[in-house]
Amino acid sequence: MKEDIIVVQNVTRLFDKQRVLTDITMNMVRGEIFGLLGPSGAGKTTLVKQIVGLDSPTKGVIQVFQEKMPSLKVIQRIGYMAQSDALYGELKGKENLEFFGALYGLKGKRLQNRINEVLEVVQLTNHGEKLVSNYSGGMKRRLSLAIALLHQPELLILDEPTVGIDPVLRKSIWETFYQLKEKGRTIIVTTHVMDEAEKCDRLGMLRDGRLIAVNTPEQLKMNTNSSSIEEAFLAYGGARS
Repeated sequence: MKEDIIVVQNVTRLFDKQRVLTDITMNMVRGEIFGLLGPSGAGKTTLVKQIVGLDSPTKGVIQVFQEKMPSLKVIQRIGYMAQSDALYGELKGKENLEFFGALYGLKGKRLQNRINEVLEVVQLTNHGEKLVSNYSGGMKRRLSLAIALLHQPELLILDEPTVGIDPVLRKSIWETFYQLKEKGRTIIVTTHVMDEAEKCDRLGMLRDGRLIAVNTPEQLKMNTNSSSIEEAFLAYGGARS
């Protein structure tokens, strides 16, 4: 049995009187790509913020690496890519990487080697000396992904990482995810793109802040007699308003 990296127990999140997450319970294990699938407003971003420790549940408990979140002890072991790019436009691409690398304790030759490696992964090698303010939206997403990968975290949490990225590069990025998985890394990806959901080892389907199903893509389709993940999502109650 694989080790649980993340355990989410009965998590509910209220903002004022609005219920954004309702009684979410699930786990993610070492060395898997776990997808959180759901439309905009389903609660995906709120849930990953709880897991990272940027926000706390109103009720329930989240443990990452057996530590209750939020925990500063765990942060160094997580690479997080938010839905909104948190980049410094007045700095060059490489300078952004140097800044964030220093925050993670990387320095000298090791930092420069990692910068070169991650720029190659996201195909920004020729744009490292360009000001981020001159980057396109897709390039900013790629740089954000490079920053998340920089310190070789055990756990990657990526909120819609391939939005605005062309299909060829998206395929290359997923190949990188598979390579990281083979090294024992755990990856959580939020998405509303059905073909990306198919690439995950397991999926948690979210709708209106509730978890409506968790399983492998194949099993979810089999359980609902569906030919696609989209059909399965609708069968589990994804069409509810």
